[in-house]
Amino acid sequence: MHRQVLWLAIPMVLSNITIPLLGLVDAAVIGHLDHSWYLGGVALGSTMISVAFWLLGFLRMSTTGLTAQALGAKQPLQLARVFLQGTLMALGFAALFLLVHRVMAHHIFTLSDASEQVKLYGQQYFVIRAWSAPAALMNYVILGWLLGTQNARAPMWMVIITNSANIALDVLFVIGLGWKVEGAALASVIADYSGMGFGLLCVWRYWKRHNLPSLRSQLSVSTDGLGRFVKLNRDIFLRSLCLQAAFSFMTFQGAAFGDQTVAANAVLMSFLMVISYGMDGFAYAMEAMVGKAIGANSESQLKAAITGSFFWSLMICLGLTLVFGYYGEALIRLITDIPQVQSTAERYLPWLVAMPLTSMWCFLLDGIFIGATKGREMRNTMFVAACTFFVVFYLFYPLQNHALWAAMLSFMAMRGLSLGVILTLQWRREAFLV
Repeated sequence: MHRQVLWLAIPMVLSNITIPLLGLVDAAVIGHLDHSWYLGGVALGSTMISVAFWLLGFLRMSTTGLTAQALGAKQPLQLARVFLQGTLMALGFAALFLLVHRVMAHHIFTLSDASEQVKLYGQQYFVIRAWSAPAALMNYVILGWLLGTQNARAPMWMVIITNSANIALDVLFVIGLGWKVEGAALASVIADYSGMGFGLLCVWRYWKRHNLPSLRSQLSVSTDGLGRFVKLNRDIFLRSLCLQAAFSFMTFQGAAFGDQTVAANAVLMSFLMVISYGMDGFAYAMEAMVGKAIGANSESQLKAAITGSFFWSLMICLGLTLVFGYYGEALIRLITDIPQVQSTAERYLPWLVAMPLTSMWCFLLDGIFIGATKGREMRNTMFVAACTFFVVFYLFYPLQNHALWAAMLSFMAMRGLSLGVILTLQWRREAFLV
């Protein structure tokens, strides 16, 4: 059981480590320029592009769950159909986003209370990075489908190639060529298309090896099961909307507290991404294993997946707590050499020390519910958690940025608590596998 969990989780943990590493390199490269507004602008622009793309992250989640269930039920036709439906939806959303992204950027940045310099560079980053939409959204589908087939090594290399290219191009464009914010955005665009090319090659190889039906033969029946696919995506989209409302508010409200605060929060959010992407490796493993167990209607497989993932997630979170507690200040100084940003980030570091063990539960339970394709429960609990976030922030508003981090910690805790209650109740009623 432990071998199976680690076989799926370790490749995704290793690949996911490159994602916050990319954020750290972005912050370090831009953070060593001569003004803090470059770092604040990249933080604001990248947050907004992440909101736009992450709101469509249901493409990966639904694809993973439905693919794993089709694999567990031994339905090759459904495996092919899920990939086709996801691809058509991803490309449709990408085309729509490219049509409206300039208008969207204008309205989004008008609402920000950040300084004019931060908004200028944030919008600059957003408009360039938008052109990665077709690749970024297709990558969601490709990652989800490969994970659903219990293949973690191909997604690992796909993510590593994407982020390694991004890091190398960051250094070349920003430091070597002096393109500053435009260079950081262009590096991400090129890297996303590189990852998509490799991912499509991996899908093609699996398709040929397992002799799945051709995409052309599936076009006439691509609407079969589409209602379930759309409904699941709708629920996960609404869940993602609540999630991004909290994270976007974190950046926008931090910007209202001043350029130093938004820059310091960008550094600390890089630490939070380390937690998120490290834990997501086990959540992805959970999605694939739970989906396959439910497709096969096997309660024993389901219990094994939950037990093994919990143990290793606990080990990871204990390690991250110790790292942030003992080396947090050194990591902050490694990322930026601006004294005001360093001192501001160190003031709020204790919130990050408390974050790993608090947030562990929500990541694990997300993996369980995604694999089970229980979108309605995920939607409802995320709404409750988002309400908790805003209530806590406004209750402690006089503490300003401390209130923001208290709200984020409460948000993570409520996500885990509410999903845990639902899992317990459904398990007792023997309704979870249904």
